[in-house]
Amino acid sequence: MNLMTYNGYNAKIEYDAELDMFRGEILGLTGGADFYGKNPKELRAEFKKSLEVFLEVCREKGIEPRRNFSGKFNLRIPTELHEKLAIVAQAEGKSINTLAQEALLQRVAA
Repeated sequence: MNLMTYNGYNAKIEYDAELDMFRGEILGLTGGADFYGKNPKELRAEFKKSLEVFLEVCREKGIEPRRNFSGKFNLRIPTELHEKLAIVAQAEGKSINTLAQEALLQRVAA
């Protein structure tokens, strides 16, 4: 995963072949903020500038910069997978929710 982190904010980094530059998109914001750089050093500097501008605009307008997440989302899975999850969860004495949380935590921790 091509992530760059600054001051607790994460940005997804991709290469833009048309511009021959790297593009960063700051994730988890209430609005959009992106930046470009020719190399990692320039990209990091532009990340900082873009984030600072975004945060300043949010302060001026009284907007919370980070998106709020409820902690809930719907997940549609095949019935066979649902059954397997239920059996494994029951065998381990856990809820499907707990089992899913453990799997998701393992995935994002990598």
